[in-house]
This record gives sequence, structure tokens and C-alpha cells, in this order.
Amino acid sequence: MTTTAVPPGPHGGVIDIVWVGAQHTAPDHAAWSDERLATGLRSVQRRRARLAAEEADLILGMAGHRPANDDPPVDSPGTSRPGWTSDAGDGEISEFFVGELSAVLNLGRGTAAVKLRRALIWAQKLPATFAALRAGDLDERRAQQLADTLAHTNPTVAGQIEDQLLAEARDLSVARLDKRATELMLQLDAAAAEERRSEAEKTTDVRVYPSPTDGRSTLAADLSTDEAVECHDLVDQLATMLKADGDPRPIGALRAHVLSALIRRPADSGLPEVAANLTITADLSALEGTSSTTGEVNGLAITAAHLRDLLARVGALGLTTPDGGTLSYALAGPDGQLLATVTPAELARLARRGCPDHPGAACDCPVLGPPPPTSAYTPTARQRAFVTTRDRRCRFPNCGQRVGFTDLDHVTAHACGGVTDCTNLCCLCRSHHRLKTFAPGWRFHLDGDGTLHVTTPSGVTRTTRPPGLRRPPPEPAGPLIPEPLPPDDQPPPF
Repeated sequence: MTTTAVPPGPHGGVIDIVWVGAQHTAPDHAAWSDERLATGLRSVQRRRARLAAEEADLILGMAGHRPANDDPPVDSPGTSRPGWTSDAGDGEISEFFVGELSAVLNLGRGTAAVKLRRALIWAQKLPATFAALRAGDLDERRAQQLADTLAHTNPTVAGQIEDQLLAEARDLSVARLDKRATELMLQLDAAAAEERRSEAEKTTDVRVYPSPTDGRSTLAADLSTDEAVECHDLVDQLATMLKADGDPRPIGALRAHVLSALIRRPADSGLPEVAANLTITADLSALEGTSSTTGEVNGLAITAAHLRDLLARVGALGLTTPDGGTLSYALAGPDGQLLATVTPAELARLARRGCPDHPGAACDCPVLGPPPPTSAYTPTARQRAFVTTRDRRCRFPNCGQRVGFTDLDHVTAHACGGVTDCTNLCCLCRSHHRLKTFAPGWRFHLDGDGTLHVTTPSGVTRTTRPPGLRRPPPEPAGPLIPEPLPPDDQPPPF
């Protein structure tokens, strides 16, 4: 057995030991005493703090290699617009760096932006907090809370608050630390607290999150506290009325029912009538009840039973087109590769016509496939239907933006000879479309089955597959080749 020591980071990061030729066996923690277990947990917390500081230093180092002067100049066709960029720091770091960081860390863009923002705040506003994190004297969660609370105040005020709080930070709960820091900020810099509130208003939104329970999701609205409390009180009053009228459902279920009814059927609101747009993706065998393959509603997974119930509710049982809606079939191969998209009318017409080369005869000639390429730059409607059905969301790694908010991008640029064909088109949200177009050093490659390979300027490659495409089977393992012995252990002749 040999070991290889990886040198520590620039600020004394922990040393990793790579075990070669032997498998590390975890200790029997059940045999440890309570005191030893508690000591071990505190040691893990300290190591985690040091690693968080080292990660922040590495992020800052990479960010320093991505200056903003490489971004599209102001007023150029590719320049950013308000709301397009993430928090990339005081205009010195490229707006595209967050996208690269998300790919390197294999995290979502929002999480990567938070990591960058905290690293910048620790380095620029809270140096003592950063030093305590490096030393393992302050845990990661409390260091994060200080950075989040003091993000919008100036370095002088942040330093004053840090001087007052850091010594006692370890003895305060995270919530209490946030409260104390906020109180001090209001005393020393009330304008920063107002800026924090204004920044929050700019990013307010209504979002849908999948719930742990299959077929359910959470609808969340980010509102001012007074509005949120008022909305909840109104919903609660109406739910209480239903309960008083004898509705047997739990009060929580009644609140959810009331909120849904108020949004979907707003009585006497004066608002124009609108129809909800649902994109339902269903496996045929699941609709027949012969498999449990899950489907999707607007990109959120639901069970096969829920699919059948949903289609019955909207009048589509038997796969007929719902009133005011559309219905199309996606035909997939044995590995889930999308072969064609077609409407029921087109499918019936092709079935009647049969093969044009062998009329009236049974044959295996293909009569349906992906839409043909076009010489134009703009994809055809059939190409758009095929690619959006195949991709369902932005194809950049860890981006969940659904197709209703994405562009159809030429993976090999049209200006560079890329054809307008489904084998060269994929869905990218506007942010990642701009990154691919304007950020230097990125490489994108699309396989014929829709598999997308994205390589960052730092050499990290991430691969995404269309949701319905199954992964290829692993390559068979080759013969086991023993590790070579170190030179001093080599048997003669040397």
C-alpha cells in the first residue's frame, strides 16, 4: 500500500490522503465513547470551516482570471440587460463567471452565485471572519450568515459590526447572530438595511418547487411581510368557514384548496379570463396502465396514475385533443431517443397512406422521422416542436429553466457553417445562450441523439442528456492491472 499526500492550499487547507492499493475502512463509531464522538463531530466542523475558506479562496482566484473587460461592451448587440446577470461583484468579474463556476462545482447557477458573493464579502468586508473561518475557529454556517446579513453595508460599517460580534458569534444561535447583526446595521447604516430590502424586491417572484411527495409541488410567492401575512389570514378565514360548514378535510388541505381556487377562478376580480397552459408528457404504456413510468406536467414529475387522472379531468381520456388545447405524439426508440413528433391527424394520415415505395405491402421502410434541415437561420415550426419535446428545458448543466423560457440555439454557430437541423439545435435559456455566444473559451458539442457536452474554459466537461434518453450501458471492466511498486520496492533486476 502506498499513500500520496496532496499539498495543502495557500492558507493551510487540510491535507488529503489518497489511498492506493487498499480500501479505506471506516472506523467503528458505535464503539466510541460519547466524549470521543463529540470531539470527532467538533473536529469535522472545524475541517469543514477550513475547507469552506479554501473553497472561497479558490473561487476568488479563478474569478481573478475572468475580468469583466472580456464581456460584450456596453451598447453592443450582446450586452447584458438589467436582470440578466447574477451577482458577480462590483463590475470587475465577468458576468459569465458564475456560469463557469456552476459547471465546475456541478451546482445550480443560483448556488454558485451565492458562493461567489459570500467569498467576495468575506474578502472585502469581513477579513477577520474570513481568518476565523480559515483557522476553523468559526463554523461555516455562522460565517455565511454574517456575510448574508452585511452584504449591502459598506466595509467600514461591516468591520465595526464584525469587531463587536465576532468574539461572541460562536455562542449565539444563527438566528440570534442574524438579529444582532441586523440591529447593529440599522444603528450604524440604516440606508444599507433599506438597500437590502430594495434588492429583495427586485428579485421577488412566484416559483414552483417539486415536493417530496410524488405528484405534488409547492407554489411559493416572495412577498413583503405585511402582504404575506394578509394573504395567509384571508386564506385561513375562508378555510375556517369551509370547516365550519362541515368540510371534513384537514384545515391545511382546506387552505391549499382555497388558495388554488382563488388563483384559478378569481370571482368578481375584474381580471380578464385566462386559460392555464399545461404541457403534459406521458408514456403510452403508463396511460394504458401497463407500466408505472412517470410523466411530467410543465417539467415537474407526476406518477402514471396521476397522469391518467389528469388526462381524464381535462377531457383527454382516450388521447383526444382537449378543448382549446393541442395534442401531439412523441415517438421514441428503445433507448428513449426521440425519433419523431407528430399530431394525431398526421399519424392517422401516414397510417392510411403507408409506405410510398411499397403501397399496400407490409415493409419496414421508415415513413416518419425528425424534421428535415432548412437553409434558413430560423428553425421551422416542426423543428421547434421536435427539439422542445426532446429537451424539455435548458440543456446547460444544472439549469432547470423550462422550454417556455428558452431559445433554440445553433450548437455550431450558423455563421460558422452550422446547419439549422435538429442535430445542431438545443434549448438554452437566455443567460446560457449568451454565455455560449459571447464568453471566450467555452466548447459545446451535440451528439446525434441529443446528448450535449459542455466544456468550461478551465477544462471541466459536463454532459447532459435529453430527459427521456437512457444512459448507455457501462463499458465492460478490463483486466485488473496491479499498481506498480515504488522504485525502492522493485524486485531485481532494477
